[in-house]
Amino acid sequence: MAIDKSHQGDFFDDYKNEDSSLIINHGVKQPPIVNPYLKKVFKKRPAIKTADEYMEGIERGDTTVLSQAITLVESSLPEHRDVAQQIIQRCQALSNEKQTMRIGITGVPGAGKSTFIEAFGSYLTSEGHKLAVLAIDPSSEKSKGSILGDKTRMETLCNDPNAFIRPSPSAGSLGGVARKTRETILLCEAAGFDVVFIETVGVGQSETAVHSMSDFFLLLMLSGAGDDLQGIKRGIMEMSDLIAITKADGTNVEKAQMARALYANALHLFPPTESGWTPTAVTSSAVTKEGLPEILKKIEEYFALVKENGFYRKKRREQARYWMYESINESLKNMFYEDERIERLMPEYEEAVLRGDLESFSAATELIEKYQKKL
Repeated sequence: MAIDKSHQGDFFDDYKNEDSSLIINHGVKQPPIVNPYLKKVFKKRPAIKTADEYMEGIERGDTTVLSQAITLVESSLPEHRDVAQQIIQRCQALSNEKQTMRIGITGVPGAGKSTFIEAFGSYLTSEGHKLAVLAIDPSSEKSKGSILGDKTRMETLCNDPNAFIRPSPSAGSLGGVARKTRETILLCEAAGFDVVFIETVGVGQSETAVHSMSDFFLLLMLSGAGDDLQGIKRGIMEMSDLIAITKADGTNVEKAQMARALYANALHLFPPTESGWTPTAVTSSAVTKEGLPEILKKIEEYFALVKENGFYRKKRREQARYWMYESINESLKNMFYEDERIERLMPEYEEAVLRGDLESFSAATELIEKYQKKL
């Protein structure tokens, strides 16, 4: 038996006798690649653009470049920070020149936030607006991953040339808002979008974050789900500028009208708002499109009022102050965790805490003191 050893290495050195009973099969020949263009598809990721290149694309409304710039801003890598900061500063200047509408949208589970946003967003674009939707998806506490499925649920709006949908993971951020959502708003406004929706993951214990970056707060409620007023925290109702009872169609119309009256009466019990606006409740249906024109009318009335009495600018300035402190906190945290000495010490302190040799507060205090001594 003649054995081809050309590609088998030194394995056959012990089997040089042609009368050996050992039979070696060389296997099936490797087939050619199915898709000859596969290597071109998985090409090397392009290098980061300059801030000027990003700004050129953003200012001409290129959503591809806008998406790349948002990804850069959301990045936690230190090497991306300088370019991202330049983009944010330049977009901030462009955003200040425009009087856009930032609308925070939240609601109870099952209220149909994504369905409502698609229907109302399509109505807005039909009225001549350019809409950016910043949809926040909850991140897994175990895997830290996120489905980011809002684009699949908003198929019609995705194909609208006057709409831009950007799903982002909440990544554990308080209030259901992604860490860099406010910066993303600035980039979208610089790209020419005059209406920005900020959708949270749902009603929780803290909606301060979305309220601190929006001009108008829209709360979506669902009728016929038990005691309606017990289904939501009072603090969120106090922050709301408008409550929309969703799914007011079919056999649910009467229940929705009853819930609307209930919430409208409850809103009158709250103290007057600083803006001078009187919050109210309306009904809407994403299926029949009933109530959508009324919601837009209420929003336009609100913005006309706050721009006339100066509250619009005042609130924007107060939000800027709030985010100055948030940026300081974020920067200090990054500086601490990126310090080389702290990186070396952290595993040691972690192990001590896990063993029970060191109490967690003491460990944190010692690490901070070591960091301060270096400064």
